[in-house]
Amino acid sequence: MNAFDLARSAGPLLWVLLALSIYVVYLAAARAQALARLGRDASALIERARAVTAESGPAAALAEVDRATDLQASPAAHVLRAGLLRADRGPDASLAAMNATLLAEDARLYAGLSALGTAAQVAPLLGLLGTVIGMVRSFLVFSSTAAPTPAQLATGISEALINTAGGLIVAILAYVARNALRARADRIAVQAERVREELPSWLSRPLAVGSNFRSASDAMPEVALSFDAVPASTVRG
Repeated sequence: MNAFDLARSAGPLLWVLLALSIYVVYLAAARAQALARLGRDASALIERARAVTAESGPAAALAEVDRATDLQASPAAHVLRAGLLRADRGPDASLAAMNATLLAEDARLYAGLSALGTAAQVAPLLGLLGTVIGMVRSFLVFSSTAAPTPAQLATGISEALINTAGGLIVAILAYVARNALRARADRIAVQAERVREELPSWLSRPLAVGSNFRSASDAMPEVALSFDAVPASTVRG
């Protein structure tokens, strides 16, 4: 008996499990590709933005973030840009913008994981349903035949076992893929949360004194004082 004969003897529920397995593999591959694009390390960009903020202010740091075209898809870069855009309104406004952006980035990072979790829960139930249907068919053989042959019983038993195995295989694939993708998404989200926690402290620090600032003596205006001699005739008079 080949694989096609096994699939045919397992009944229609096995085809549902096969379709579910294809969906699980496709979704896991698509999410892995998306997380690989979103998960580029932005640590160097964060450090550059911190240094530029301390030296030249948030506007210069924002320009530095905009120049990093290779990290435009990174959630950390999006959160950093949102905070710097609202930096002129104070740390509270900047933190609120970063919180809103972080929620949107979490939705991107964890998209599809709930579907994989649902597949991991539904697949064993579908296999169990196929098992029950196969056992019912076996008992129907007993009710219709006084002395059923092994070949007559094999149809229902094979349907039960194949569906059980298929449901467990799909559930294991979905569960492993979900956990692996969630761990990857958690690592990416930690970097974005680091930006949210650190940026308000950057904005609260005073700017470093650069060479273009004049000293206090240079800033004082020069006042020319002249004392003209008073005419002697004015004093006598």
